[in-house]
Amino acid sequence: MTKEEYIKLFYKEQLNLVAFKRLMDCDEEVLRLVNSAIESEREACAKIAEEPWQGSPKAIAAEIRARK
Repeated sequence: MTKEEYIKLFYKEQLNLVAFKRLMDCDEEVLRLVNSAIESEREACAKIAEEPWQGSPKAIAAEIRARK
């Protein structure tokens, strides 16, 4: 996940609204951010896998691993 993707997700999940809370006081918000990030990465990887590929499954794996 790029920094730009993280920032968009941070605001989408409204973590900016809890910016001044102690981390231990915003478990739900942090968990929501983590789960949303996981979902976004899964979708990005699924899109790579859905592309028509001429190469091997190793080429798909390499493309997914190259994501930042």
